[in-house]
Amino acid sequence: MDTDLALVVGLVIAGFSVPSILSAMSDARAPRVAAIAAIVGGGLIVYAVQTNPGGYNFNDVPQVFVNVVGRLVG
Repeated sequence: MDTDLALVVGLVIAGFSVPSILSAMSDARAPRVAAIAAIVGGGLIVYAVQTNPGGYNFNDVPQVFVNVVGRLVG
């Protein structure tokens, strides 16, 4: 898997897990699926950061999103 794609997918999955965790906690139930999604998203982010030869800078993330979306759309 491409490291840029892994980073973007990991960030999206981790981002979507946050509202799910908050919803589960407000309903007084265990956030099982949300926790698994957060772990998978975090794992993809760690994989992308460790595998990319130059690493990622925080300022590189928007450009990585644009590149991945551009490859998928175009």
